[in-house]
Amino acid sequence: MSSQTATRFDLARFRQAVEERDSQSQLAMYAPDATVTLVDRITTPGSPRTLRGAEEIRAWLQDVCGREMTHRVGHCVADEHGAAFTEACQYPDGTNVMCATVLSLSDGLIVDQKVLQAWDEAEAGSDGSGLRHETEHKSFRDPDETREFPNGQAEILSIGGAEVGRMTFRKGWRWSNDVKPIAGTESCQAPHFQYHVSGELAIRMDDGTEVIARPGDITSLPSGHDAWVVGEDPVVVVDWYGASTYAKRR
Repeated sequence: MSSQTATRFDLARFRQAVEERDSQSQLAMYAPDATVTLVDRITTPGSPRTLRGAEEIRAWLQDVCGREMTHRVGHCVADEHGAAFTEACQYPDGTNVMCATVLSLSDGLIVDQKVLQAWDEAEAGSDGSGLRHETEHKSFRDPDETREFPNGQAEILSIGGAEVGRMTFRKGWRWSNDVKPIAGTESCQAPHFQYHVSGELAIRMDDGTEVIARPGDITSLPSGHDAWVVGEDPVVVVDWYGASTYAKRR
C-alpha cells in the first residue's frame, strides 16, 4: 500500500467500513508497516498471531470481510493517539463472536492494532474446545461452493461454524502463476492447516524455507509462501484454516 493511497484515520468512516465489510476502505487507513496482533478461537494470548505490513493485513481483512457474517460496532472512543471499540459479529448458523479492538495512531494512520475475540463458549460442549457440537453431516460430493482457477479448484463446505476446503491442483499448477492474479498479493497470505491426501506439493516460504508435502502429511503454514505441484499426479489437500477466501474473486 503506497502513501498515495493512504487515508487519514476517521473513526466514523472506519466503523462504516467494518459494518459494510469493506476491506479496501479499512486497509487505506493503515500505515504500510503497521502490525496487527490477534487472539481468537485458534491463537492464544501466550501465542498470538501477528500480522506485519500491508500485504498480511490486506489478506486478513479480505478473509474477514469475505465471510458471510454480520458486524455491528458498539461502544467507541478515540483521540489523536488512538481508538478503541467493541464489535458484535454473527455467523448465519447463529454463532456469535464478540471482539474488542484497540488501535494506535501515528501521523493519522493505524500503526498498531490489538484484537481480542470471544466466541460462543456456552455452546461449545463440555470439552471446552470452542467448537459447536451440533450434529452436522456434509460431503465434498456436494460442496457449498466451488471456486475454479487455472489448473485447479477449491471446494468449500461450511460446517461447525467454520469453513473447510478441499483443494485440487493439477499438473503444472503454481500459486504464483494461477492464484496470485486472484489474490492480488506477492505471495499467498492465507495461513493453512491442511492434510495432504494425494500428490506431491512443494512449498517455499518467504524466508526461503522449503518443504515437500506428500500423502499422509499435515502442514501448518503461516502467511507468506508459494507452492507448486511436483510431478505428474494431481495434488489434493483438505484445509481447515485458510479456505474462507482462498481464490475467491471479488
